[in-house]
Amino acid sequence: MLMTVMGRNSGASYYGELAGVRVLITGLSPTCGVDIARKFADHRGRLVLHTTETSPELDAVTTMLNETASEVKLFTDACRDTEASVRFAKTAAQAFGGLDVVINLIPLRSSDFQARESFGEIEDMVAEKLMLPVHVTRIVANRMRTMLNEGMVLNVMTMPAPRSAAEAALAGVARSALAAVTRGEAQQWAPQGIRVNAVAPPAVLADAGACLASEPDIAALALYLASRPGRTLTGQVFDAAGAAKRGC
Repeated sequence: MLMTVMGRNSGASYYGELAGVRVLITGLSPTCGVDIARKFADHRGRLVLHTTETSPELDAVTTMLNETASEVKLFTDACRDTEASVRFAKTAAQAFGGLDVVINLIPLRSSDFQARESFGEIEDMVAEKLMLPVHVTRIVANRMRTMLNEGMVLNVMTMPAPRSAAEAALAGVARSALAAVTRGEAQQWAPQGIRVNAVAPPAVLADAGACLASEPDIAALALYLASRPGRTLTGQVFDAAGAAKRGC
């Protein structure tokens, strides 16, 4: 399915209808989301970037994006609880008078699973990771509905490829939670022409076949789903295999 969706050259995609597209990217860091942001900047997009870390490397990323994007707004809100997440989501939803595309980046690291001894604790951790993406999705989608603006949300969860049955089980918990959220939101907003899709870590040890293998692949998929040809797809969960090793 992946090759059918994206084509075989993930680096050659350009969609004229996305010129000036208004994009929110949450969870950006120097190691996660740069290729995705750069793809939309290359379309002269107007970017709203959210990060929880500041560094010289991130400053360099912002400077690079400013060279091709029409405009860049950077937010560093911590968003550690529901109130802060909702407040940020409302602010972001009104940027540039509205948004067309939302990319929520949700990187999971091995350290996130440490000292968590039960599936319940793992589920709580995943729910915490999904808090901001869920609030952003609902608030931005509602803004799109109010403005009679069709749009797309893509939730991108990545983690290192499972090396054991236990790690595969953990990936399965994370994937199931993301899939449930994505399909529920997709069903909720489909009547308004708002699509919600996801990229999730595969919960298998062996090669799962056609998977997204790097952030450039994910960036190409994001462009496709935001473009006119991708507007028939919603509620889809695509596999990300090895993406965390190569950058988000």
